[in-house]
Amino acid sequence: MKIKESWGSKLFDAFNVLLMLLLVVVMLYPMVYVFSASISDNAMVSSGRVLLWPKAVTLEAYGRIVANPDVWISYWNTIRYTVVHTALTLIATAAMAYPLAKKWLPGRRAVLLMAAFTLLFSGGLIPTFLVVQKLGLLNSIWAIVLPSLISTWHLFIMRTFFEALPEELEDAATIDGCGSVQVLLRIVMPLSLPVLASIALFTAVGQWNAFFDALIYLKDKSMYPLQIMLRNILIAGSNVQGEGDLDFVVTLKYAMIMIATLPILCVYPFIQKYFVQGSMIGGIKG
Repeated sequence: MKIKESWGSKLFDAFNVLLMLLLVVVMLYPMVYVFSASISDNAMVSSGRVLLWPKAVTLEAYGRIVANPDVWISYWNTIRYTVVHTALTLIATAAMAYPLAKKWLPGRRAVLLMAAFTLLFSGGLIPTFLVVQKLGLLNSIWAIVLPSLISTWHLFIMRTFFEALPEELEDAATIDGCGSVQVLLRIVMPLSLPVLASIALFTAVGQWNAFFDALIYLKDKSMYPLQIMLRNILIAGSNVQGEGDLDFVVTLKYAMIMIATLPILCVYPFIQKYFVQGSMIGGIKG
């Protein structure tokens, strides 16, 4: 028997649809505008005549960026920083979260309290810089990767996820002769793809967009990530070729934003299916 919906229910559904459509427009318009501005004539963009669709289409901005070897060097730096940081973060976070998920671990509560303490207080910029300097990590990839290797928030999410896994699976693997490391690698990690994908996405996006650590720890321009070049264009007002063509820098800004954003936009759809599941399970269960 078909249940007749009330006018209030229909009105509520219509309001939700309109609200979602409005949010979609609000989120998509900046991306559409940036793309349109990046392929439009610089004079059209500077005069404010490009509102949604491109005008006087030209690929000159992309041509200048692609022809610049510094862009590809910085692109490669960003890729390797992101890949190494994400991989090591997953390994280190899982290695720390798994034993902390066991209630029989001696000193478990003290370790968790010390980890939670870092959510409220940190050493600060200067002490962190001095530690990196004393360790001899300046002007290297490890200065970008190691200081932010483990996030306390990600650690708690993964620990809570591990606690929710059935203990019978680990007991069965232990009876079959697996050690703790084998249980983690062969049983726990394959069952934890949702939370691993969520943390990997958070870490990769954060590292891809990071530029402040590079400004502090890197001196060699050949090691600069892509975001430093984007910052120079957006803030310092310099163009990619360094020719002082300030009139053309407006279009270069938008073209550089598109190039810097495109990889994350391509990766996200493949991870999105794990995103909500991993965040919700890791943040609620336990």
